[in-house]
Amino acid sequence: MPAIKSLTITCDALNENETFSEGDTLTGKVTLALLKVTTVEGLIVKAKGDADVRWTKKSGDRTHTSHAHKRYFKLKQFLIPENSTETVVPQGIHVYKFSFNIPPRSMPSSFKGMYGKIVYKLEVKLSRSWRMDRTVEKDICFVSKSYPNLHSLMSRQVGSTKKEMGLFSKGHVQMDVIVDKSAYAPGETLAIVAKINNSSSSEMIPKFSLIQNVVYRANSSTKHVSSVIHKVVDNGIKSQTQKDVRCAIQIPRVQMPTIQNCDIISVEYHLKAYLDISFAFDPEITFPVVIIPPDLVPGRQPGGAEGPYPAGAAGGPSNSDFLPPAVSIDPYPVSPHSGSYGYPGAQRYSAPPPAYQNNSLAYAGPPGVYPAQPAHINRGYNNPVPQLDSPYGYPFSSSSTSSVLHPPPSAPTFPPPPPAPSTSPPPFSISPTAPTYNELSFAPMMNTDFLCQSDEAPPEYSLLFPSSATDKSDAK
Repeated sequence: MPAIKSLTITCDALNENETFSEGDTLTGKVTLALLKVTTVEGLIVKAKGDADVRWTKKSGDRTHTSHAHKRYFKLKQFLIPENSTETVVPQGIHVYKFSFNIPPRSMPSSFKGMYGKIVYKLEVKLSRSWRMDRTVEKDICFVSKSYPNLHSLMSRQVGSTKKEMGLFSKGHVQMDVIVDKSAYAPGETLAIVAKINNSSSSEMIPKFSLIQNVVYRANSSTKHVSSVIHKVVDNGIKSQTQKDVRCAIQIPRVQMPTIQNCDIISVEYHLKAYLDISFAFDPEITFPVVIIPPDLVPGRQPGGAEGPYPAGAAGGPSNSDFLPPAVSIDPYPVSPHSGSYGYPGAQRYSAPPPAYQNNSLAYAGPPGVYPAQPAHINRGYNNPVPQLDSPYGYPFSSSSTSSVLHPPPSAPTFPPPPPAPSTSPPPFSISPTAPTYNELSFAPMMNTDFLCQSDEAPPEYSLLFPSSATDKSDAK
């Protein structure tokens, strides 16, 4: 008859999503059920985080394998110490509690992809003499909170592109795009406003794509995997017309966050706004998109609705067939004057608009309308967000009266991290404030013809119109 009935490991949740981050305290219990008295050499529980990538490439008869490994931490506790003499464990159910402090340094989020993975897990191993080791593993979901310059990622992005048409068309086309910010949590809505002036002889179709790029690195080789998360297509824009396009793309609630703090795996997102033109290169603008954990979104209320837009809200009028965004966004206020871009409804600016190259990333709009944008986001993660000590203790209760509760061994201690600086970004407002225009004052209407006025006295009436008496006397 086997001696071990079961060996299980459970972890205490810190939140409703059962996720862990840098600096959290990881607690749980190991349950060992024995059918008879058993001699044990050791019972060990480990917590570790590792990243691995691997792929093969075949060239002729040879196969080359690219592989890389990165370890972030490995913690170990002895629930039954390893001694020179074996430990006799009586029959019954034995519960052992454990506790680990996750290091507070920057580490990437959990990830599983086509050519690699980032895995955090708990592992318990029971060793017996002359027996195979019994091992049980449990994955834990790790969500990194190391996003430097998070405040600057809440500012809006502005980009512009202009294309001169080629052999099969004449004229040019210009597209200006505004995105409300750079950082989004899963479930939030990405709001886009595009103003398109088609001064060419071709018809074009505005398209918007949210794209994920995953890069695997090993042995100086890279593997790229790109996929479209969501795509929106608007109606075509006819020749010699202009159109304001407004659309909203919702980040999927199960979308994994951005990973930029791993040496061998990176996960990045970007929004591509482009015009599909037949027989021509498509002008496009790309904007970086950073997906962050919901807890890092400024002003988010626990249990509140996902996304910054209230349900059922409607936007302003638009020429687009898209559903309007939840808030009215109008970066181009209506003016009776024609703008410098050639749009009848655009504002007139005192300075010429900045020049943008095709397929370029821009963060500044025309002067006087768009505020100065922050510098390009930092691609490094050298400033991890410090974490406070976990408020959770050892939530545990045994429902079996025959269980034996073993106290946890002493856990390694880490110095407490410094408190996180409090930053609160200003509230988001997409619509720039339109400058005030005063109506032209007109001169009052007069019936007098000033061009015929003279300083000389007017001639006498008798000279201009002789009397009838005088006419009669002359006739006689």
